Amino acid sequence: MSMDAKMAWRNVWRNPRRTSLTIAAITFATGLLIFSFSFQFGSYDAMINAAIQVHTGHLQIQAKGYLEDKDMRQVVEHPEAVARILKNTSDVKDYACRANAFSLIASEDRTYGGLVIGIDPIREPRVSRIKTLIRKGAYLDKAHGAQAVVGQLLARNLKVGLGDELTLLGQGRDGSIAATVVTVKGLYATGQDEFDRSTIQIPLSFFQDTYAMRGAVHEVVILGRHLDQVNQIRHRLTPKLAQIENPKPLVALTWSEIMPGLIQAIKLDLTSGFIMYSLLVIVVAFSILNTFLMAVLERTREFGVMMAIGIRPNRLTKLLLYESTVLTLMGLGVGWILGVGVTYFFQQHGIDLAGSSEILAQYGISGRLYPRLSWASMTVGPALVLIITILAALYPALRVRRLSIVDSLAYA
Repeated sequence: MSMDAKMAWRNVWRNPRRTSLTIAAITFATGLLIFSFSFQFGSYDAMINAAIQVHTGHLQIQAKGYLEDKDMRQVVEHPEAVARILKNTSDVKDYACRANAFSLIASEDRTYGGLVIGIDPIREPRVSRIKTLIRKGAYLDKAHGAQAVVGQLLARNLKVGLGDELTLLGQGRDGSIAATVVTVKGLYATGQDEFDRSTIQIPLSFFQDTYAMRGAVHEVVILGRHLDQVNQIRHRLTPKLAQIENPKPLVALTWSEIMPGLIQAIKLDLTSGFIMYSLLVIVVAFSILNTFLMAVLERTREFGVMMAIGIRPNRLTKLLLYESTVLTLMGLGVGWILGVGVTYFFQQHGIDLAGSSEILAQYGISGRLYPRLSWASMTVGPALVLIITILAALYPALRVRRLSIVDSLAYA
């Protein structure tokens, strides 16, 4: 170890109480940032998984352009060919086919426009949680029949309940009039108000007969094994989908492309959180600044003596920067260990949000949230603390360069 490093270590502990408080502040900020970022990332995962397991899935295979205009004629002509590909694609957990049609939905008293979704009652629960979100009645059974499950808000607007009939009137794929009557079998509430007030689900085979789909569908919804594998799955599917003959080319779209609003909300929340965390780090930086300003003032005479015996101001600046680095690294090290340790514990056991469990349940999120450690959450916070604290220590360190020997020796 160099002489300057030894002197820096000695000087750091000349005032143990002040040093300990400064290290504690850095430790607290570092640990809190690691936990806070991990908690945010974990909550984002919960939000995304809740959203994709209601309707979108991790990916969807559609005809190119269908996402933008929802044209009934833009279909997946041969869903069975897509199914064969998905069965042989690694990381695909499950899939289900859907068909959609915007239609008039009428009860005895009211009429509303809404989205009629044809689903496979057997496969749909493998990619969607709506079966578990039925609030009244039951989910669609395996039989082909004129039955429907309806969003709770839409049912309230239509003034219908279990066993009531709804008339559906829309346009078939071939341009013909599509009309039928279905019986309300269940009511669901996903917590996504827009979805709950505008959708109704009926069996896929019944939908295909009513809307003249001729066996085609509009979407093949895919659930992967993990959220992080979405882009890998799309990369594997893209060349295989190009080999399937379809009126329009088939494309694999990720959940982020289907729900851009959710991505924007996450980015906005992350930005606001980053601003709050930056303010926390700035408070810690002022603590470091105060520590070293006091050190410079208290040691002004000492610095004068050192310069009088030939030590150059550049070396004194280097010495103070060593001291600030030692303080910062000690705080960062302890804070990183504590932050990662505490976060890992809650990542395994979760954080019980008992007071908010009913609200979260409406959105399909369990009453426990799990922070998620990642390289970003373990490094962004500590890096932010390191940069700002080093910058805060620069001012008092550079201030030494302006000291004169005479004034320093005369300082009392």
